[in-house]
Amino acid sequence: MQMTWRWYGEGNDSVTLKQIKQIPGVEGIVWALHNKAAGEVWEVAEIEEVRKQLMPYGFNMDVVESVNVHDDIKIGLPSRDALIENYKTTLKNLAKFGVKVVCYNFMPVFDWTRTDLHHELPDGSNALFYEKKVIREDPIEMAKYIIEGSKGYTMPGWEPERLEHLKELFEAYKPVTKEKLWENLKYFLEAIMPTCEECNIKMAIHQDDPPWDIFGLPRLLVDEAAIDKFLKLVDNPYSGLTLCSGSLGANEKNRVANIVRKHCDRIYFAHIRNVKHYEGGDFSEVSHRDCDGDVGILDIIKAYHDCGYTGYIRPDHGRHIWDEKCRPGYGLYDRALGVMYILGVWDALEKFDKK
Repeated sequence: MQMTWRWYGEGNDSVTLKQIKQIPGVEGIVWALHNKAAGEVWEVAEIEEVRKQLMPYGFNMDVVESVNVHDDIKIGLPSRDALIENYKTTLKNLAKFGVKVVCYNFMPVFDWTRTDLHHELPDGSNALFYEKKVIREDPIEMAKYIIEGSKGYTMPGWEPERLEHLKELFEAYKPVTKEKLWENLKYFLEAIMPTCEECNIKMAIHQDDPPWDIFGLPRLLVDEAAIDKFLKLVDNPYSGLTLCSGSLGANEKNRVANIVRKHCDRIYFAHIRNVKHYEGGDFSEVSHRDCDGDVGILDIIKAYHDCGYTGYIRPDHGRHIWDEKCRPGYGLYDRALGVMYILGVWDALEKFDKK
């Protein structure tokens, strides 16, 4: 297992590389060019700037999250072929810097959705929260809330310039059924697999967050059956998973540890996130400690350990604690606690195994 940390870049993150370096066990930075719109080529000079920032601290840049897939590809418009060529060029440029895994998603319009970015928990901390009855309201109002609550930081999937065209996007997605979206995902993967093989870059799809249809938009990666279908869709070792315990775990019927044991060889990146379920399908993100949530964090980590997992892993979405001012879900303190919790469990399993 290789511990990593998601970082949004200089001037775009409340957490510094110097601070991350002091968290025991973190080997790599999960990064992206957040100023690039979906469909644009990531140029070598831009990637080199990130490398220069990471180099003094000894972090690897093996994992990118995310090279966003343009909506025209998801919708299946004629323009998709040119956009896929751009995507391939980006992969080739990333390969020059030793990138090994690209996390991406195929969610229509919204990459993730919450109804409260600063929900107060019983201990006085704040966390991301989802209330089902609120989500039924106008998606444009929802977008405004997310952008205003971002505290000036970029929020991937909720870029203001993209959401200015929300009405047009929803109109464009009207003909896209779930079956059509599966077809378009297959088309995209089949087109890029030769480049992935050439560059030795593995594509790792993130599950839909939350794992059910919202605003009438179809969602694909929502449960074990959907993951089974995806891995057979383009059965290539360069197409795999970013397995997110929080996204899947938002649905209490999902058993994430079972999926880990079933598909560990196709999991290239692991997100460890904990959520607490409430009545009616509502949920709140909580600390990484197993007993604070309902997704079975201990069972999940043990499943990875039992399978001999050697891929990349990171703590995902922390609470806002100790009056920290940060991007919602991405502060320093609670995610650092998450790193130590995950590594503590892993170290214990290692020691007991040897005995």
